Amino acid sequence: MSRPLRIDIITIFPDLVEPYLRGAMLGRGQKARALDLRVHDLRRWTHDRHKTVDDRPFGGGPGMVMKVESFFEALMALRAQGVKTRVILTSAKGKRFTQRDAERLAKKYDRLIFLCGRYEGVDERVATHLADEELSIGDFVLTGGELAALAMTDAVARLRRGVLGAAESLAMESHAKEGILEYPQYTRPEVFTRAKKKWRVPKILLSGDHQKIAAWRKGKTSSKK
Repeated sequence: MSRPLRIDIITIFPDLVEPYLRGAMLGRGQKARALDLRVHDLRRWTHDRHKTVDDRPFGGGPGMVMKVESFFEALMALRAQGVKTRVILTSAKGKRFTQRDAERLAKKYDRLIFLCGRYEGVDERVATHLADEELSIGDFVLTGGELAALAMTDAVARLRRGVLGAAESLAMESHAKEGILEYPQYTRPEVFTRAKKKWRVPKILLSGDHQKIAAWRKGKTSSKK
């Protein structure tokens, strides 16, 4: 069996992250030993009684900035020799994460480490000297990097062998090809009635003619604008 993909998420709110990693697909992937998912409290690597991870920004300005020291010590403690590791800083100013990135990370690396920022941001020396790349999940700002780290973890993990129950579905879903969105899907009931209106499944899907169904589905795929 291939080495499980290990993903470490470093955050000051581990309780927000852990439940999602234990549930559904990610939980099954861990039970199948295809995944090894761990969460670490950044405050473990502080040295004052208040477990301080942030300070005021040099040059003035609003908010607080997360310090470089704790991230540095966390990475020194967690890094392992001989394992292909990628350190990713979740960042609103990072490169936009895409399905191609998910495929790259799932294929090339045995271990991913996500650094989750909070407050006004993270000391730039984390991005410059500690992270291998900065990634964003969209052109908007979140209160912290945890949701971004979970989204990327989910997208990458499902591509690893042994995680999905029906791996063949990967070849047929949205973004399997650059910019292409999946065809519409329907299931029972054949007719859904609501307030005297009937919403029907397209007749072609009930025909049993697999060639016609395949042609219909191909015609219904769309390009993302």
